[in-house]
Amino acid sequence: MDAAPDHSLQDYLRADIVAADLPELQPLLGARDLLRAFSTLFHGGEESVMVRLLVLRAIGERGQAPDWTPQELREHFGYLDPVKFDTVIGRLRENDLLLWDGETQRYRISPVGRQALASIGLLLQFNREGDELAYVTAQIAAGQAVGRVRSDDLQHLLSRLNELREDFDQAVLSGSEHRIQRAAGTLQSAWRWIEKGTEIVEEISSDVELDSHTHRVAQQIGRAQSAMLRQASVFQRALSQLDRHRVHLGASGLSSSDVNRYLRGLDIEALAAHADDVLARSAIPAFMLAPIALDVAEYELVEREREAREDQSLPPAQAAPDTDASPAAATDFQFAERWLDELMSLTGDASELIDVVPQDSFSISAYRLSLLGLIGDPGAENRNGVSASMARLPLSWRVEPEFEIVDRAGVAYMSRGRLEAISEEMRLAARAPRKRAAKHETPDGGDASTDERKAAAKPKKTASGRGAAPSGKRAKATKDTADTR
Repeated sequence: MDAAPDHSLQDYLRADIVAADLPELQPLLGARDLLRAFSTLFHGGEESVMVRLLVLRAIGERGQAPDWTPQELREHFGYLDPVKFDTVIGRLRENDLLLWDGETQRYRISPVGRQALASIGLLLQFNREGDELAYVTAQIAAGQAVGRVRSDDLQHLLSRLNELREDFDQAVLSGSEHRIQRAAGTLQSAWRWIEKGTEIVEEISSDVELDSHTHRVAQQIGRAQSAMLRQASVFQRALSQLDRHRVHLGASGLSSSDVNRYLRGLDIEALAAHADDVLARSAIPAFMLAPIALDVAEYELVEREREAREDQSLPPAQAAPDTDASPAAATDFQFAERWLDELMSLTGDASELIDVVPQDSFSISAYRLSLLGLIGDPGAENRNGVSASMARLPLSWRVEPEFEIVDRAGVAYMSRGRLEAISEEMRLAARAPRKRAAKHETPDGGDASTDERKAAAKPKKTASGRGAAPSGKRAKATKDTADTR
């Protein structure tokens, strides 16, 4: 392995930053010797690190005779290769983890090496799963015993408690019996250290000489520990809820949780063996249409979720728009006015609809044809504008049930029809109500106009004559039976 290039601390910092100006770096700079000891122990491959720790721990375990001669070391570590062993001893000696006394010709562990061994021994003591909380609590207890409670150690404990609480909450929210039971086991193993930490935090909080920052962190730890103590009841309720929904397999005494636990304990090969001759290809039903099934699946998987996320709340209130800016006020009647001018300029001769209606485009042609329905509207007397002028035109039009080819102005063909001019009397008669004609029917069902024409052909009689009709009624019948074209 190539040696790593040497870099100064300043090489890792920006050009305008000095290492001495960083407060977070000062504790590390003040502990260079101790950090160099750990660098010596843990530099290189995992096997080399194991051998260095093995040798240093074995040398430090002989408390009654801490000094070692070279011969005693060779005899004690006779199971190691002599060349590799000399290399390890030389490295520990060069980096001041082992001290050589030239007068007594013996090796001794340096104070820095003793500190490193004590830290590693405490770390190995809490090596089981869940003991990281115990390790941090032990550090705080040791500091509190000697009157050196560090805020950093309290922050480590607070962070770990918050992490555990978040993991426990996620386990409950998942609804998984396996995760809840595992979280409950973790809480049970950490219960002893939570209670120990509560006692330590109470003693720390009662210290009047404690600075405000450390006191505030201790209070936060107390609140986090209280939340952890309440978590046991939460786990119990969740497990009780799962127990009510557990499925039992007949009268065998087994439940779905037992099957789940059994399958989790199998390795991949055993699970694959259980699946042999179990899975089969299902037949595709021929009566199902793939596009329709895809549409339904797309709605259920995509569109339904999209509709649920859409904001369907009412828009905020707004002031009413100005009347001048409304669409009704901005309506343009130029096409209707132009069509009115054309109709007013028509001569007395009849005009074919195919010649006068189509113009410009299909929409305008359809608009012009629809306006013809206003001609002769009896309610025009009460209106003003283009529609009233259109209704008062002295024109009439009729449509036949046949089509004529147009092929212009966007119109392919249209119904055959004519537009004719009528006199003022005919226009007024056409606009008169038609229901009056029913009052002048003869007793035998004949038309009143026919009876009046017969009466007009006979000699006139006096007003007292029985067969004479009143002159007022004759005039009225004549007016009611005028041509309504």
